[in-house]
Amino acid sequence: MVRYKVVPPARGREALVAVRDALPLVPGSVEDCCSRIRDGTDVPSRDAAREWLTFCQALGLAAETDRGFHRVREDPDTDELADRLLDGVFPARELHAVLAAEGPLDADEAFVAVRDAVPRWERSRSPDWEDDWRERTGHLLGWFVAFGLVEREGGGYRVRAEGGQ
Repeated sequence: MVRYKVVPPARGREALVAVRDALPLVPGSVEDCCSRIRDGTDVPSRDAAREWLTFCQALGLAAETDRGFHRVREDPDTDELADRLLDGVFPARELHAVLAAEGPLDADEAFVAVRDAVPRWERSRSPDWEDDWRERTGHLLGWFVAFGLVEREGGGYRVRAEGGQ
């Protein structure tokens, strides 16, 4: 299974559904889909809309065909979205495992815990790769909270006591 690494800032299930609903049912180009997301939601730019489109694809809310992207008609519940996040977004599974074993961790500690999982080619792409991946880790933690995978504890995050995923 393909695992995506793009993670927009967490804004909750409602924002995610609004982005999904802005997508066409009939496949459209990336440009068309990004325009629809930007114009139909409060996503501020085309670049941000592209991140949301990719994230929707990772969660199975958008699909790509040879004719472009389209909205998927199903409406997964929060538990299904949580499972899809762990399976479809890198390094969600790794981060969740670290929190389960070592939590609670704050965002910086969480990044340090998954830092070695970042592929070497990603590290070579940018001199600021640590900042980029630290930001992604923070976004993932926000989505973990939104989907009930973890809870905040003081300044850190830990897997939900009632069993979390």
